[in-house]
Amino acid sequence: MGANARERAIVLGGGIGGLLAARVLADAYNSVLVVDRDQLTGTDGPRRGVPHGRHAHALLARGQQIFEELFPGLHQQMVAEGVPSGDMAGNLRWYFNGRRLHPAQTGLESVSATRPVLEGHVRRRVSALPNVEFLEQHAIRNLVTDGHGQVTGVEVAGEANQSRGQVLDADLVVDATGRGSRMPAWLEELGYARPDEDRIKMDLAYTTRHFRLRRDPYGTDLSINPVASPAFPRGAFFPKLGNDISMLSLTGILGDVPPADLEGFLEYARSLPAPEIYAAIRDAEPVDDPVTFRIPASVRRRYELLTAFPSRLLVFGDAVCAFNPVYGQGMTAAALQSVALRGHLQAHDEPDALRFFQQIAGLIDAPWDISTLGDLGFPAVEGDRTLKVVVGNGYMSHLHAAATNDPYVTASFFRVAGLIDPPQALMRPTLIAHVFRNDTLRPESLPQPVELEETREPARH
Repeated sequence: MGANARERAIVLGGGIGGLLAARVLADAYNSVLVVDRDQLTGTDGPRRGVPHGRHAHALLARGQQIFEELFPGLHQQMVAEGVPSGDMAGNLRWYFNGRRLHPAQTGLESVSATRPVLEGHVRRRVSALPNVEFLEQHAIRNLVTDGHGQVTGVEVAGEANQSRGQVLDADLVVDATGRGSRMPAWLEELGYARPDEDRIKMDLAYTTRHFRLRRDPYGTDLSINPVASPAFPRGAFFPKLGNDISMLSLTGILGDVPPADLEGFLEYARSLPAPEIYAAIRDAEPVDDPVTFRIPASVRRRYELLTAFPSRLLVFGDAVCAFNPVYGQGMTAAALQSVALRGHLQAHDEPDALRFFQQIAGLIDAPWDISTLGDLGFPAVEGDRTLKVVVGNGYMSHLHAAATNDPYVTASFFRVAGLIDPPQALMRPTLIAHVFRNDTLRPESLPQPVELEETREPARH
């Protein structure tokens, strides 16, 4: 179907997910309108609609590739403007289970950009598209339907006059409003079933502060990242941002909230299994006030299991699945969905919501399994610990131990963590042999290797 037969698509939400959806929709619709309650144009810092935007963010390797495909030259443009960039496993210092992984050059790029900087670059690219417009500072009130199961638009209201609503007509509405999406309630109001939800309650808390350092703890590294584990449940992300400024996001789970006062913040940093972080900030200059943000649970809404859904309506990004952000999967999952949306629009004259949900469910499975496996490694996190979870977490402990000595294991792990390779790639015979040879834990029973046909091993370094 040609683009001329599709008039207007409206995207609800102007965050990363909404921008990716708008970029793809611009190739299939004559006009695309992005609606958001925030001021977007000219906004360079954190904004109200993205409260987690003040904290450390990560764009995984597969997301980086898709962003570059959708916005050619984006990576080099950001680097040219001073955003640090390097290898995901070779220039980021990772600690798992309290031990530093051996660096490995993977060829997988990591850009050390804050969320506002990355979003600003993407938004400017989308704004430059001739058929995309933004309606800012407008609250989204409700969907508008024809009364027969077809969405015809959306009702919005400007923040300057909330009492007066405005109906915007559309041939397609895409909900990209994120974790707080009201779609389940809207469906119920329209007489449809709410989607089932999978929840992993981990009660995550971030506290973030920026510092001007007196000494350089990084060397050639972009960031120092001790990842929380059951043995060391406190974690951190410590990227350098340029101009001698570093961001430190401390993380805690299950009610362990990193303190906001400077003394408590420093003591929390001292408890991390990466002593160079505390050494770098203990006499550093704080350049802003601390900010704390809490996320009670990862939530996956199972839209693909519904049997009926309004036509001309889709749900996208975090509105479908909101991950534990410590794994950095949200933006990359949205990027994967944007590729699926592009293919879906090319294959179907009219978007088929249930079919689209089934398509993206397969893309969400891998990151959801990875984050769920990690969260359920903490004994106090509630959830069903299947044999797959128990064996998987046991194996990952051995793999991370081996990765402290073997760059091949490190590279293989980050190809999976970066969503380049599927989780099954960690079970390749060659990798398991490396784990056996280099495991510094007691060599308990490990899973048997499986053969994979559609994945390839990373190059040896």
